[in-house]
Amino acid sequence: MSTDLTRRRTLQAAGAAALAAGLSSLTATTAHAGDPGEGDNPAPKLVTYPIPSGVATQASFKVRVRTAPDGEWQTLSCYGHGVKEINATTGSGKVWGSSMVYFDFRGSVELEVTYLKGGTTKARVRPDSYGIRPELLGDTLRFTLDEPKDVVVQINDEIFDCLHVITNHIDPNPPSADDPDVIYFGPGLHSLSGNILYVPSGKTVYLAGGAVVIGQISFKDAEKARLRGRGVLVPRGTVGGVQLDHSKNIRVEEVILLGNGLGCWEADGGVVKKVRVFTWGQWGDGLPLYCSKNITYDGCFVRSSDDSHSIYAHRGELYGDTRNITIVNATLWADVAHPINIGTHGNSDAPEMIENLVIKNVDILDHREPQMNYQGCIALNAGDSNLIKNVRIEDVRVEDFRWGQLLNFRVMYNTTYNTSVGRGIEDVYIKNLTYTGTHAGPSLFLGYDADHAIKNVTFENLVVNGLVIADSMRKPRWYKTTDMAQWYVNEHVQNLKFLTTAEAAAAS
Repeated sequence: MSTDLTRRRTLQAAGAAALAAGLSSLTATTAHAGDPGEGDNPAPKLVTYPIPSGVATQASFKVRVRTAPDGEWQTLSCYGHGVKEINATTGSGKVWGSSMVYFDFRGSVELEVTYLKGGTTKARVRPDSYGIRPELLGDTLRFTLDEPKDVVVQINDEIFDCLHVITNHIDPNPPSADDPDVIYFGPGLHSLSGNILYVPSGKTVYLAGGAVVIGQISFKDAEKARLRGRGVLVPRGTVGGVQLDHSKNIRVEEVILLGNGLGCWEADGGVVKKVRVFTWGQWGDGLPLYCSKNITYDGCFVRSSDDSHSIYAHRGELYGDTRNITIVNATLWADVAHPINIGTHGNSDAPEMIENLVIKNVDILDHREPQMNYQGCIALNAGDSNLIKNVRIEDVRVEDFRWGQLLNFRVMYNTTYNTSVGRGIEDVYIKNLTYTGTHAGPSLFLGYDADHAIKNVTFENLVVNGLVIADSMRKPRWYKTTDMAQWYVNEHVQNLKFLTTAEAAAAS
């Protein structure tokens, strides 16, 4: 991008920031190196950001936050966004309103959340693995965060009218607005010319806290470029989100995507860190990936109206293997389809691989899918001559979800999307997978035939409602281990094992 264009973007951002300043101002400034209180024992600090005029808000909650234990309370307005529900009788989708707030802090903070519709009898802060037990005082609840986390506040088990709380560390090194290598969007509302910004190689796009940018950010054919900041990206119509398109070594960090996700299309090398995605439209995959390699997703929160993560090979004009994909430290909520879906699309004419996948330290909050073909909190569904190989799944906690299966491993020929059967699924290791709940249907493990089989799947310390499922567990000798979890395995699954932690250690 030319220097003139970079400066023009900066001036546009500055102008919008000045306009927004007439309406409201930042309640605190971002910490910089040398700020008072930094060092070995930095003082607590809180940074909040106003919502620009013209951006949708939601009025179900009153939210206040302060540095713990006795800082000054600051009131946060809630961004309004949608969440999707599919009618299982008609197939139509309804979009419900929901709420989101975000802020940065150092130290600890206390949140006070009041449900303005009233009638509160119970409150829950999720994921459950965080162990946050709010204090409930009528329609108001309080809880403390000791470090930045993304959580969902539910009142009376309400699924849609929730409060999503997104938090970050204070940005230690925000760029200067006049840096020629930075395309800077300051606080305020911005619309991208032509609804899209193509980021050149080597450039950084920065969305400052309080910035809302309308449009799409594309890293098409770019190398060593970056998108970061605390701001929000919103599509215009169906055009929006972020695309790593035939790109190399791109970083996207800490931005919030409302209404569209982040896609990887034949990308090589990328880090997607603490990106938060909310979708509620048709085909609303949160983090779709096709024919890409060496991509790491770290610390992302996704609430999606289709698969939260979808990992595929060929489709359309995209070709090539998918390999070396890592998903760590994630929180996933799929209002439609799967939290994690792998393998559906590929190249029947020139078969491709999907291999070397790591999924670790993940909380799955929900899964709702009426169609049996598209169930599974984690689905390995090899179609289109794909071979899925070398998958490691570890430390995954699945809370009780609304409708679907815990796992769905299939070598399949889904004629809606496939032109051939998948080649197989091989070498999958699942360690420390836990499910607590009552709504899961039987998990399915289905090879297609003897030549298109599932091979070498090992579970270590699988825990279902507190029961460790292992081949050595007490059961009638004629039972399969999977009967103890009410799962189904067909005759084309080879070398399926269930081990305790001690047995796995001894075997290694």
